[in-house]
Amino acid sequence: MEDDLPEIDGRRIDLGIQADLPEGAEPRVHDARADLPDRELDRSLRPPTLEDFVNQEQVTGQLSVFIEAARRRGEPLDHVLLAGPPGLGKTSLANIVAAEMGVPLVQTAGPALEKKGDVAAFLTSLEPGSVFFIDEIHRLGRAIEETLYPAMEDGELPVVLGQGAGARTVTLPLPPFTLIGATTRSGLLTTPLRDRFGVTHRLEYYSPEHLTEIVVRSASILEVEIDRDGALEIARRSRGTPRVANRLLKRVRDFAEVEGSGHVDGGVAIAALEMLEVDSAGLDRSDRALLEVIADRFGGGPVGLSTLSVAIGEETDTIEDVLEPYLLQLGMMKRTPRGRVLTRSAWEHLGRPVPTGHESLF
Repeated sequence: MEDDLPEIDGRRIDLGIQADLPEGAEPRVHDARADLPDRELDRSLRPPTLEDFVNQEQVTGQLSVFIEAARRRGEPLDHVLLAGPPGLGKTSLANIVAAEMGVPLVQTAGPALEKKGDVAAFLTSLEPGSVFFIDEIHRLGRAIEETLYPAMEDGELPVVLGQGAGARTVTLPLPPFTLIGATTRSGLLTTPLRDRFGVTHRLEYYSPEHLTEIVVRSASILEVEIDRDGALEIARRSRGTPRVANRLLKRVRDFAEVEGSGHVDGGVAIAALEMLEVDSAGLDRSDRALLEVIADRFGGGPVGLSTLSVAIGEETDTIEDVLEPYLLQLGMMKRTPRGRVLTRSAWEHLGRPVPTGHESLF
């Protein structure tokens, strides 16, 4: 049976797809190669250098200095922690750092590192100077964090051999490397882990002007004809996030090709985004549903997070990490000790008068 298992790099891999199949049924295996064109296209939209990375001038300016200093000393860059909402370019920056240092990038995610052996396998296989990128690093287990401490600080990996009274610890030297951690919730990082990063940056939302530059660049790569008005309209509704801007650009491109001549101007962009139910403030159906539930069912608040979660049928993490940040940035919602409250701008955006008695909450 084992002889039938596929091999990757000389190791037999059990894919775990044979169990509980109906008699005569063939296992369905997703061919990841079918996704390669889209993946390559998405990667091509990422800025290749620090100079191409717009908006985060303070971050890129400091990184360029640290990278040049590390190169001159012939050392790896100090460990880097990148924090901020999703889609602002943390993964892109990790790729840029590796490219600028001229070293390989090894990438994984916090939830994928379940056992000490998982992180040990990555660390011991790194080439000298490599960038080891861990996305969602705040989701690492405590045991994995403790494995990283000596690796980050001393370049060593303690390994326990044996069990019980005969167990002994062997320390394996590791090649010098740079750990880059990305997190959307830096408050969940433990202090010992956070303190081991020598460089810490928080990425901020992008202005419409900077997003317009990104849309124009992406349109050129996608070979989309777009004018400044069309790019600016997409940028205004992109929630301050390059990932959202690129996603909307692709959908506007589809609309322009089917419903128009393929050229994206301001009018085409507005029509396409209205079809996608993305309004002038960048709010989509889920955002408006959240505001409307607070307004209609709870009189504008305050209302607790768990109650909101049940009312709109979304997980609390989705509300906190996906929906709320942009609404808070726009000033349409406030977090109070008693719960979430709509602000005057939210009522105005919904086209409704502010309820009597709510003025004192603003």
